[in-house]
Amino acid sequence: MVSAVFHSPRESATPPDTMKKVAASACQESAGGQKNPQKPPRDWAAASRAFWLAVLPPACGLGLLLGLWALVASTTGQSIPGPLQTWAQAVEVFSDPFYRNGPNDQGVGWNVLASLQRVAIGFGLAAAVGIPAGFLIGRFAFLSRMCNPIISLLRPVSPLAWLPIGLLVFKGANPAAIWTIFICSIWPMVINTAVGVQRVPQDYMNVARVLNLSEWKIATTILFPAVLPYLLTGVRLAVGTAWLVIVAAEMLTGGVGIGFWVWDEWNNLNVRNILIAIFVIGGVGLLLELALVQLASAFTYEEVKS
Repeated sequence: MVSAVFHSPRESATPPDTMKKVAASACQESAGGQKNPQKPPRDWAAASRAFWLAVLPPACGLGLLLGLWALVASTTGQSIPGPLQTWAQAVEVFSDPFYRNGPNDQGVGWNVLASLQRVAIGFGLAAAVGIPAGFLIGRFAFLSRMCNPIISLLRPVSPLAWLPIGLLVFKGANPAAIWTIFICSIWPMVINTAVGVQRVPQDYMNVARVLNLSEWKIATTILFPAVLPYLLTGVRLAVGTAWLVIVAAEMLTGGVGIGFWVWDEWNNLNVRNILIAIFVIGGVGLLLELALVQLASAFTYEEVKS
């Protein structure tokens, strides 16, 4: 009877190695950790599919562009250089982009920097004026009704139409180009900022009224965070427009700049450099757009992004 209830020590004893494993496992579980699960094998087929979906469409688009370009070049009797000839010229141009052979003979790098400097100054002045004006127009109904006819009248005017006014007032090509950038950049920021202020929920303003907040507190703690996505959209539109306009303005005013470089190469009948300038202008505009998209994504709420 005793042997039927109790086992012998040899049969019931757990081997020492097993006890150590059980104790180690219990220590891991008591410390809040679990056994490291084995990592699942990587799905190489899915990774390869994602890679080709990311690379193949842009490559096809670029190949289509190059093919059409080569077709047009062959049908025009090479009056328009093909991709290979333009590439060879680009290698020569970018081998020394910052040379100086006089005030009107400088490398493409100096011309791009001069254009970016004008855009930065004109855009900065437009932001300093347009963003506060947009807050005031969106905040006060009287100012909104007063400024709406002015904005509706002046906004459709081509920015280049303001260039002669700038030349007349400032007596110089460089200030006139900056003035043109200022005019074309201010409207997107004014309009988008004002629309953002007008779309702030009324509940926010009611809370501010209950708390008896000053206008400065309302602008900094309520309006600015809510309006920021609209404001950044206006900034993106303004920068893109400014970069488009500066090329045309520099063609008319001369001096140093990527627009003047295009016009000067046309006067020299150097079509290869004109094509290179087109890609440079597009590349710089793309970089500006990507930088502002990243900035807007960092300060934009998810529901606004969608």
